[in-house]
Amino acid sequence: MSRIIIIGCGIIGATIAYQLSQVPELKITVLDKETPAKASTGAALGVLMGVVSQKVKGRNWQLRENSIKRYETLLPELEIITGRKIPVNRDGILLLCLEGEDLSNWEKLAITRKSQGWELEIWDVEKVRDRTPQIKLDNIIAAIYSPQDRQLDPTLLTWALVDAARQKGVNFQFDVSVLNVEVSPGCYQIETTAGSLECDWLIIAAGLGSTPLTASLKQSIDIRPVLGQALHLHLENSWGDANFQPVITGDDVHIVPLGKGEFWVGATVEFPVGEGEILADDVKLDEVMAKAIAFCPVLAEAKIIRKWSGLRPRPERQVAPIIDRLSGCDRVIIASGHYRNGVLLAPATAELVAQIIMG
Repeated sequence: MSRIIIIGCGIIGATIAYQLSQVPELKITVLDKETPAKASTGAALGVLMGVVSQKVKGRNWQLRENSIKRYETLLPELEIITGRKIPVNRDGILLLCLEGEDLSNWEKLAITRKSQGWELEIWDVEKVRDRTPQIKLDNIIAAIYSPQDRQLDPTLLTWALVDAARQKGVNFQFDVSVLNVEVSPGCYQIETTAGSLECDWLIIAAGLGSTPLTASLKQSIDIRPVLGQALHLHLENSWGDANFQPVITGDDVHIVPLGKGEFWVGATVEFPVGEGEILADDVKLDEVMAKAIAFCPVLAEAKIIRKWSGLRPRPERQVAPIIDRLSGCDRVIIASGHYRNGVLLAPATAELVAQIIMG
């Protein structure tokens, strides 16, 4: 029986744990210094921009396509196993095109997606007005509607994955910090605040924490923070068509309807300057809200329930995400640096990690 340790229990680590739990020959332990979904996952909006992305070939598109397909079976599977309800918005994503944007690129993408078996529609302003009257059409020349993309709650999904993996025998240890990783003859030695553990395979899915962990193995992977901010809003007034509530995105800002007059509004807004710490800037968050109101003026009447921020792990001088063996360490796998696509790419990441381990 192979012993596997996964460090990190955000959406990536939890999905890997659940995927590997299907193999009886594996003994799996998951470590996290906090409870699940407290870091990047807890700050994500869960907008799955797969079909509407500009990726059309290669690894980046294959990861997206595999994840989109897997989510359609994974979500009902988890609900049956755990009895947990995982909220999913199946009304798609509506991406707003602003003045000056070249629509020919979207027209080409729609043709490509059709050849790949996916739907992508280009709406003129009249159709946007008819289907989504809450949108103000100033400076908007068209919209791209992606009916097969989804939005879900990343935190609830992560907990469902943990519950399902536990039922398969996965051992989760929370509030446990990893102090050091060493190579021992035939295995890896993991020193933690709760004691020492050994494993045959080590999977590092710790987001920004992946850098110091790989450094302890003399193979440091440079992953840096990018800060995103969001607001949770409540709106008393009506919001467009009650039977059609897509995620609205434009100018890198997402407006996510949650039902019962509640919304998330957020964006990835701040990049690091040098290597200093990034702190949430209220001015940047005000800019995000101002953009959302410009698209949907009724949001100006919304009450702010809470504000939050989180750091997205972005690889430096490498393509995101990193899903591969660590150089020089044959049985250490890095599954990190997903930047803004951790929730979207979690299922495909887990499948790829399982392929590596199972040979």
